[in-house]
Amino acid sequence: MLAYEDFTVGRQFQLGPRRVTTEEIIAFAEEFDPQPFHLDGDSEQARQTGGLIASGWHICGLFMAMACEAFINNSLSDGAPGVEEVRWMKPLRPRDTLSGVVTVGERRVSRSRPSRGFVQFETNLTNQSGETIASLRYPAMVRLRNPENFSDDAAS
Repeated sequence: MLAYEDFTVGRQFQLGPRRVTTEEIIAFAEEFDPQPFHLDGDSEQARQTGGLIASGWHICGLFMAMACEAFINNSLSDGAPGVEEVRWMKPLRPRDTLSGVVTVGERRVSRSRPSRGFVQFETNLTNQSGETIASLRYPAMVRLRNPENFSDDAAS
């Protein structure tokens, strides 16, 4: 299991690839984001965006699934206190293939709970052409493997 000690600054995790279908874009939209351009590629709104596009929240869900598969489910993660930034730069369309890279930014051991630390993650999601679809920045809480022997960060 990956512990705080394993999330060194600069370490990267590859996400995906994950091909997106028309059916899943529509199914997500029907339940969670029923705007016309997420439901019907022939709607007037979809024509203005160049056709059917996935909800940004669907992109976030896809990211989470890929991150769990890539590293979160094999870590001592204690969740996250929130997301600092989500940016949707380009539409995600049917038949696009979503991939990504998660990079470890800064990290620090918790002063109030020195058995865990906060790891800052920066994520870039791209389509099959290498175009950035979305980016996310968020801290996560991760338990230390050996808190009593860890000393390369000052608690803060």
